[in-house]
Formats: sequence, C-alpha cells, structure tokens
Amino acid sequence: MEPFAIKLIGFAAATCTTVAYAPQVLKVWKTRSARDISLGMFLIMVLGLALWLIYGLLSGDAPLVAANAITMLLAGGILVMKLRYG
Repeated sequence: MEPFAIKLIGFAAATCTTVAYAPQVLKVWKTRSARDISLGMFLIMVLGLALWLIYGLLSGDAPLVAANAITMLLAGGILVMKLRYG
C-alpha cells in the first residue's frame, strides 16, 4: 500500500476517534453535570493520550500526534469539568 494512502487511513481514524469526544464535551458543558462520568477512566485516558502524544512526537507520526493532541484536549476538558462539576 502506498505511504500516502496509509497516512490518509491514519488521519481518517484520528478524525473519528477524536470527534467521538465532542458530544460528551458539549453535553457536560451544557448540563454542567459530570456525575455519571468515571473520574478514574478519564484520569487514565488523559495519561494514556499524553503518552501516545509523546510517542507520536518521538516517532514523527503526524496522524498519531494530531489525534492524540486534540483528543487529549477534549478528554482533558471533560476531566476538568468532572473535577469542577462532580
């Protein structure tokens, strides 16, 4: 498979997994309620995303960097709102 096609698949996957967090961020933002969200899950998720981001930076993998940087911001936003709104 061509390297360009592989990158396109990577960016498509990155887009899907990143955009998946947006509805949750919007719901918590609008309702100001994060009661049903697991604090432990989001702590581990943000840590994992940070590690994937570091790995992507070190390996020079653009789709991995883009996906994990944006997803870390979204998941981090949910984590902050979880800490703030319970």
